[in-house]
Amino acid sequence: MPTFSREDELPRVPLPGLEETAERFLAWSAPLLTDDERAATEAAVADLLAPGSPAHALHADLVAYDARPDVASWLDDFWRDRYLGRRDRIALNANFFFLFEDSDLGQVERAAHLTASAVAYKLSIDDETLPVAEQRGKPLSMQQNRYLFSATRIPGDPRDTSRTPYTDEWPGPSQERHVVVLHRGAAIALDVVDPDGRPYTADEIATGLRAVLAEAPGDGVGALTSKARAEWAASRAALLDAGNAGTLDVLERALFCVVLEDATPADPLAASDALLHGDAANRWFDKGVSLIVFADGTAGFNGEHCNLDGTTIIAFLDAILEAEPHGGGGTGVPATRRLEWVLDDALRADIAAARADFAAFAASTATVTLSVDFDAERAKALKCSPDAFAQMAFQLAHRRAKGHVGATYESIATRSFRHGRTEAMRVVTPEVLAFVAAMDEPDLDARRTAFRAAADAHVARARECQGGLAPEQHLWELQMRQRRNGGGEPMALFDSPGWTVMRDDYLSTSAVPSPHIRYWGFGSTSEKCIGVGYAMLPDRFDLYLSTPATVAGQMAVFARELPVAVRELEDLLTDGG
Repeated sequence: MPTFSREDELPRVPLPGLEETAERFLAWSAPLLTDDERAATEAAVADLLAPGSPAHALHADLVAYDARPDVASWLDDFWRDRYLGRRDRIALNANFFFLFEDSDLGQVERAAHLTASAVAYKLSIDDETLPVAEQRGKPLSMQQNRYLFSATRIPGDPRDTSRTPYTDEWPGPSQERHVVVLHRGAAIALDVVDPDGRPYTADEIATGLRAVLAEAPGDGVGALTSKARAEWAASRAALLDAGNAGTLDVLERALFCVVLEDATPADPLAASDALLHGDAANRWFDKGVSLIVFADGTAGFNGEHCNLDGTTIIAFLDAILEAEPHGGGGTGVPATRRLEWVLDDALRADIAAARADFAAFAASTATVTLSVDFDAERAKALKCSPDAFAQMAFQLAHRRAKGHVGATYESIATRSFRHGRTEAMRVVTPEVLAFVAAMDEPDLDARRTAFRAAADAHVARARECQGGLAPEQHLWELQMRQRRNGGGEPMALFDSPGWTVMRDDYLSTSAVPSPHIRYWGFGSTSEKCIGVGYAMLPDRFDLYLSTPATVAGQMAVFARELPVAVRELEDLLTDGG
């Protein structure tokens, strides 16, 4: 079946009724609230549902939008606003990384292999020979594959835009033949497809990469992409005014970026940190796909999030990492073109300041990698969902690290729907509260019963999210729609304790398992949050944690308590079921 042939067969993301969403919101937020906060939230929900509330007209407007033939999902506008509307840095705050499995190849050979394999994957999308992904025998949305290549986020004020193929402005797949290689702050366009349309082999690409390594250091203009979005938009306007339109065009239209680093990471944590942020002078954080290779051949990925989620990326990465280790042959010499920048003193000062500011920002983030002695097969042997086991362990460790249960986000994939992306799951349920409290009690049967109830509640809620039935994004879209429509009287719900407390994450979690990935992760989402990128595989359980350095001590306690919690839960379930 052609890659995109089954998209129209997929069901649409369901749009719940306003009353259904309000009821679910109250239930989801209640475990995190005091009695007074719960009462205030109930009053705000009553206002939301009262006759004459703007929520009714906004919901009716959303229903009409969802019915339009040119709309694939009622979330289409939501995703654009959610990602392109954010005004802080995307570097470290929104972009995410993957650290690949080790390879025997050196830097140039591995970069060439990854590049050639990525080009082959791109061509399989172009001619729609990439198989349709399936889950339990049912097709998944392949829409995001249109935005893997030649996709670049463009800074703007008050909102960014996304420059991609498969759009009215750029119909069909990208016909670009080059990537941009970043090395020591220089940007060099490297052809990966010859003028006749033949992809260069890995050996031929390696020849081009060696030429890049011989280039002089560059100006590090990529540091500007690490700035807050409106500030970067102003800097980009200055670049255009200075005469850099052509250079920016070559970079933004490139299939993807290949980043060559002179350093060798000391360990997986150092490699992970460098993949997440690195030296901003040698990055272009707005690019959808950046393949990063260090001096010893250690390699990984940094990705921009506005059009791409982890499940699409991991399918792409699995494919290129499973490809034959070295494409040989060919005598072609790929063309290279150094991208020259026109810079005045003000722009040079802007670049230097952005680079220094981002280095300080990265230094203010504490991170740790953690490998726990547990795996998915052991969870299943204990008759437990691996993800439920992981999340219950997180809750117990967090309670012991910080003394309380806190709001916890988990990303749930919804690619079974047309243009499906993710749903926002809130992990804390009444059963979770009962479970963590029971773990302080001596009665083993009571502990097991509480754990099973919490795990079952987790699985049930995850299924709701997989079915597109969660309250947060629906309510958030109503708030965004009101702003798009010109404003109006703010709805009390969005200042209620339920809304603010439920969304003030203490843990922000996401799982993307792959046997080819050592660690993956993202930055923390608030001043008190621990970001948890994890993968529970059949043979291992690996995590990358991040948090602001000001609360690094609490993350260190969480990292210390998590293996203890895992062992305790495993013993609990082994001893008597």
